[in-house]
This record gives sequence, structure tokens and C-alpha cells, in this order.
Amino acid sequence: MNTNQINYLNIGLMILSCIIAFIVPFELFLFSYAILGPLHYLTEITWLHKRQCFSPGKNDFILLGILALLITIPNVLPYFYSMWGPKDTDGHMIMTEDLDHFFVTISHSVSAMIFIAFAGSAILIITKETVKRVVGFLVLAIIGYAVHTEKFMFILFAVLLPTLIHVYVFTGAFILVGALKSKTTSGILSLVVFAVCTASLFLLFPHVITAPSPYAEKTYDATFFIYSQQLFDAFLHQQATKNMIYLSSTGIILARFVAFAYTYHYLNWFSKTSIIKWHLVPRKSLIVVLVLWLLSIVLYIADYRTGIMALFLLSFIHVIFEFPLNFQSFKDIGIELKRKLMTGKA
Repeated sequence: MNTNQINYLNIGLMILSCIIAFIVPFELFLFSYAILGPLHYLTEITWLHKRQCFSPGKNDFILLGILALLITIPNVLPYFYSMWGPKDTDGHMIMTEDLDHFFVTISHSVSAMIFIAFAGSAILIITKETVKRVVGFLVLAIIGYAVHTEKFMFILFAVLLPTLIHVYVFTGAFILVGALKSKTTSGILSLVVFAVCTASLFLLFPHVITAPSPYAEKTYDATFFIYSQQLFDAFLHQQATKNMIYLSSTGIILARFVAFAYTYHYLNWFSKTSIIKWHLVPRKSLIVVLVLWLLSIVLYIADYRTGIMALFLLSFIHVIFEFPLNFQSFKDIGIELKRKLMTGKA
């Protein structure tokens, strides 16, 4: 497929994602996250690793991988403790005050670690000198530790950056880079449709309530309910109740936006296979990816929350491995806009 064909395909995928998000937002998000998400993680990690994560250092991916692991541990440890930790005679999990304090303490480190990984990716791109990199990461660690308990750090780096900023803002940046570089009508149109679809999710049918099915509600309650509460807190400074999330205009609008952002983010990746060429890997690697993908689907079908926890490291590795590319994209946007500005002046 050529660039124009891919752009028009993506326009169709945007519109399709948007329409389904209007009809069944919760179901669409749960489906996309469980079915499309794992294949996206596996193929993008392989693709980014092959390209050194778009970072100049040959082994920079190791540092990024370690940071992803450090971010994963505080998130999955409480889950595994709840599954296999000691229980009282009634079968309830034993949680001492010290252990609860420990879990809270390590959870506070997540936002700082994501901040270090994100800002540190810029350092990796800017300089290859070891001394400058070490000093830069030490400064970031000091800053991260100094403000890691602040609410804005948690909302920005723990709630929004690895989720909506990753799947929506960075995807929008990729579309913009493509439109600026290709200078095609289809590229510009794809950017316009992306913006129009986004606006429609907030402006059209705001009072039409599309409540989730019993299965979707039960699954969402066990997995992403807290995330929706965090979004309410981040954008509206409200403590959302169950009715607000499932049966209010605001809750439905947020659900539509999240479903659209995630679904199109995944579809955009797969639609550009002929350009990105993520499939051009050794046959053994491709077989491993497909087997792991099928196993992940089985896990999600068996227990959705277990699927999330089992793939948590993969999901964060793909987010963090992409950080250098995100910075490169914004750099390219600046270069292209500057070029257009200079051409206009000439």
C-alpha cells in the first residue's frame, strides 16, 4: 500500500472506531485492550528493540527496560500478595499496618520512576556522553524524589502519560508528522478527521446514556473502575461514584473518548505495517509473538484482571521503549514547521 492508501485506510479506521465508541464504549475498550493491546505490545517492542528504541546508544534499551521493571513491581506486587499471600481463618487477606504502609510507599514511587524514564529518554537522545547521562539521571532522580508525593506528579505521570497521553497525544503527533512530511491531501485530511472524531465524542449526543452490559460492568468494576475515578479527579476534580461513571453524561463521554483513543491507537499501528514493517522479523520471533498473543487472550478470557497483571510489564515496556521516538516525533514536528515558516517568509 502507498502512503495515500494508508492515509485513507486510517481515516476509515478512525471513523469506525468513533462510531463503535458511541454505541458500546465500555465493551469496545475492554475488547481492544485485551485483544488488540497484547499483539501491539509484542510487535512494537520487537520493532523498537530492532531499532535501538530510536536512541543513539546501542544498549539504551537495557536502562529503559530496567525502569519499566521498577515501575511494574509496585503495581503488580499487591495483586500477587492478594492472590498468594497469607489468609486468616475466614480466608481474608492478612494486611498489617506495616505492610499496608509498605505498599503505599512503593506505589508513590511509580510517578517518580515514570518521570525519570520520560525525561531521561530526552537525555539519551541529546547526549551519548556517559558522564552527562549519569549526571542528568541523578538530577532527574533528585527532582523525582523531591516531588514524588505531589498530586500533580501522580496525575500527570502515573495516570495520564502511560495511558491517554500515550495512546492519544502521541498518536496525534505521529499523524501530524506524517501529514507535514508527506505534504499530501490525504495526510492533512487524516489529521482533520482525527480532530473531528475527537470533537464529536464530546459534542454529539452528550445525554445519550449507553450503559455497559452486565459482563462489561462487572469486568470494568474489577479492572478499570479506579482508573475512571482517577480521570474524573484529574479533569473534573470530582470523586466519581458508580452512577457517575456508568450513567452520567460525563462518564459516558469519557468512556467514549478512552475507547476511541485506545482502539484507534492499536489499529493505526497495524494499518501501517507496510510502512513500519514490524512484521519483517525472523520467522521464529514471529511465531513466539503469535503464541504469546494467543496465550494472553486465553488469560484475559479466564480472568481479565489476571490478564492485565500478567502483561503489565509488557505494556509498560512498550510505553517506555517508545519515549525516545516520542521526543523524536516532536523534534520532527518542530523541524517541519520551521521549514514551512522559512519557506513562507522566502
